[in-house]
Amino acid sequence: MTNEKEGSSMSKVQENIALKCVQLTDSNYTTWAVLMETILKAYGLWETINPKEGSSATDEKKMHTTKAMIFQTLPQDILMQVAQYETAKEVWNSVKVRYLGADLVQKARLQTLRSELETLKMKENESVKDFSGKLGSIKAKFASLGTTLEDKIIVRKLLNSVPKKFLPIVATIEQYSEIDTMPFEEAVGRITAFEERIKDAEPEENDLSKLLIASSNKIGNWHNGRRRGDQGHGKGRGKGTVHEDQDKKKYRCFGCGEIGHIAKECTKWKDKEQEAFLISEDEEPILL
Repeated sequence: MTNEKEGSSMSKVQENIALKCVQLTDSNYTTWAVLMETILKAYGLWETINPKEGSSATDEKKMHTTKAMIFQTLPQDILMQVAQYETAKEVWNSVKVRYLGADLVQKARLQTLRSELETLKMKENESVKDFSGKLGSIKAKFASLGTTLEDKIIVRKLLNSVPKKFLPIVATIEQYSEIDTMPFEEAVGRITAFEERIKDAEPEENDLSKLLIASSNKIGNWHNGRRRGDQGHGKGRGKGTVHEDQDKKKYRCFGCGEIGHIAKECTKWKDKEQEAFLISEDEEPILL
């Protein structure tokens, strides 16, 4: 008696539970289909969609109840298109074909998604959050086409697509973790944590680079100043500087023997040389 009472009370509780049907949109067909199937099974109405083998004709009341539950979740334009069908199974299949497409179309879409996944690479300046969002979007598109993209595939894609700066954390994950059983969210979390540590270290690297640039600028300015000084010193030499004039006072002329000038500046030496030249002309023998 006790078990019967408990069973009846449980059935009453189940009858009083209102199972909410989600609205169908352009992007949630897979979720909608899963929830609708579960709700119809909970109410004992799934047999109107997928009758058992050898079963008799479906109860007409159940069929209309199923149609009513499906109709209330459809957009108005879709509802007007499927309202012409008499059975709940025809309504269900019509919605499925519209959102999933025919088999050939579905296969073509899957192939396009596989190509997109294969060519997808994370850019150098792209964040882990943005790139993992792209992978998650592709995974959702696979699910909307009735195909499950396993976590181990998408995790390996993530590890193989990140830039070289993430190689330390990738090597750690591959060495110490079981990639085939690692959830995608866990892999994203580890790489994101590593990305944050890289960001914290970047200011120090920038400060060091600024210091090196400032030092190189100072060295360049010092060399430029020295070059300008050398040029000015060279010009002074051409004209004759004070130091050179003072040094000449110590020189002895090889022409006249006096101190204070050099031979090329000696006027006395030039006068003696000219006098000797004139004498030599006077002493030239006279031809008879």
